[in-house]
Amino acid sequence: MGRFLTLALLYLVAFTSAVAAADPLPSWNEGPAKQSIVTFVEAVTTTGSPDFVPPEDRIATFDNDGTLWPEQPMYTQLAFALDRVTAMAPLHPEWKDTQPFKAVLDGDLKALAAAGQKGLLELVTATHAGMTTDEFSKIVTGWLATARHPRFERPYTDLVYQPMLELLAYLRANGFKTYIVSGGGVEFMRPWTNAVYGVPPEQVIGSSIKTVFEMRDGLPRLFRQPEINFIDDKSGKPVGINQFIGRRPIAAFGNSDGDLEMLQWTTLIPQRRFGLIVHHTDAEREYAYDRNSAFGKLDVALDAAALNRWTVVDMKNDWIVIFPFEQK
Repeated sequence: MGRFLTLALLYLVAFTSAVAAADPLPSWNEGPAKQSIVTFVEAVTTTGSPDFVPPEDRIATFDNDGTLWPEQPMYTQLAFALDRVTAMAPLHPEWKDTQPFKAVLDGDLKALAAAGQKGLLELVTATHAGMTTDEFSKIVTGWLATARHPRFERPYTDLVYQPMLELLAYLRANGFKTYIVSGGGVEFMRPWTNAVYGVPPEQVIGSSIKTVFEMRDGLPRLFRQPEINFIDDKSGKPVGINQFIGRRPIAAFGNSDGDLEMLQWTTLIPQRRFGLIVHHTDAEREYAYDRNSAFGKLDVALDAAALNRWTVVDMKNDWIVIFPFEQK
């Protein structure tokens, strides 16, 4: 009896392991969202399928903030910019009396919010320029090594979404080329996206400031200028995709109104295409927000999802775990 029980347990363990290995999305609950992903991938990768797409055209684009990692209580790059203002303040005494820098130094979030997009762009150009591209990359890497998320008290790179990591891997295993298309700064993301998401820097598209080539001390260098070059958000996303990829994606993944045009550009054509929106519904494990959020507002795109049959992921109900460290 003991030998039989041992064999039965070994069989159960082996069977469970085989099932787990066969599931490409183990952190997703079974349901319409997960099934829509698997059904689409099988349809476009199965030879002989009427929806088959050759590997060279299997392009998938992902927003970053709110889609692959949190964007609350503020965008990660904004947190970086605020820390940079504090670090650079001794070299800029005029900031004590100049908005929006004064708001940052005073910790006045209300005044900072009142500065709007114009104020945020001022912060970015002042704190992200005046150095070479290599120097900026080192600053970003150093900040990520020490900065901690105010709620979770972990490095920001610990807070990537485990279900989305699985989705990225699943698509790549099926011949997709995965790109990040974000409103965030392209050179803010490139130092770490390969290690965190498996997305190399040449497959990252984002907003940018102007950069110029100069010879200094006999060496060629690229210097970052305090001037906006391109905003990769909203209608800028399809423009950036066309400019840097040169192919229309067959799948797009976002979470906010800033991703609406990318989803439209990807899906609103006669061929089979896939759009997905991550809806933040889990205040206990992460955050719950949509139509009235200051960051990652999801309003028009949420309504458009129903009209265009995009998959909407209910974070609370569709994801077994949210972050990698939650896995048992």
